[in-house]
Amino acid sequence: MSRFFFPKWSNKALPVGVLFGLGPLGTAAVLGMWYYGTDKNFSVGYAPRQPIPYSHKLHAGDLGIDCRYCHSTVEKGAMASVPPTQTCMNCHASIRTTSPKLEPLRESFKNDKPVEWIRVHNLPDFVYFDHSAHLNAGVGCESCHGRVDQEPVITQKEPLTMGWCLNCHRDPAPNLRDPKDITKMGLLERASIQQDLGPKAERPADLRKPIPPTNCSGCHR
Repeated sequence: MSRFFFPKWSNKALPVGVLFGLGPLGTAAVLGMWYYGTDKNFSVGYAPRQPIPYSHKLHAGDLGIDCRYCHSTVEKGAMASVPPTQTCMNCHASIRTTSPKLEPLRESFKNDKPVEWIRVHNLPDFVYFDHSAHLNAGVGCESCHGRVDQEPVITQKEPLTMGWCLNCHRDPAPNLRDPKDITKMGLLERASIQQDLGPKAERPADLRKPIPPTNCSGCHR
């Protein structure tokens, strides 16, 4: 009787098995993590197709509607609320009442069911972000969201990564402005005004020299 339980040819089975077995499995695992484990919302240029073709260029740009009319909680809470159907119908109950593109809006109002808007800017659950803290400190909407007044389709302009946030926390002055101008667009593109609005902006005394946190607990709570 042989003292070896497995025949000699089995010595070559392990590397062959690893090559043809674990190789594809490892590749599948990596691809799976890449596809399912990463957040596409961190991708600059992310612009999902919405259930209703809403144009920020038309509403915020051409018509000049203030951001806070639709995102009514942005100055008071952590979240910038998505407007309910009733807010949209304040205008569209009498404007473009037969437009086929607005049929989902009318159905939403009729059935008392919210429109299922797709979120564009989405931070992970382990990140704490408060819109009101930033806006009340004088950070304008366009610093994070870009020129939404020129976008027919909302597109993510910034990566929203930790490094990107920390760059602003370490030197917030270029993004600060008078709080009354937080929704104005185009100020960041005008260098002379940007310099004036930075350290010289008129803000409440306790916010003239904001010191954003750069420690871990500032954003990870």
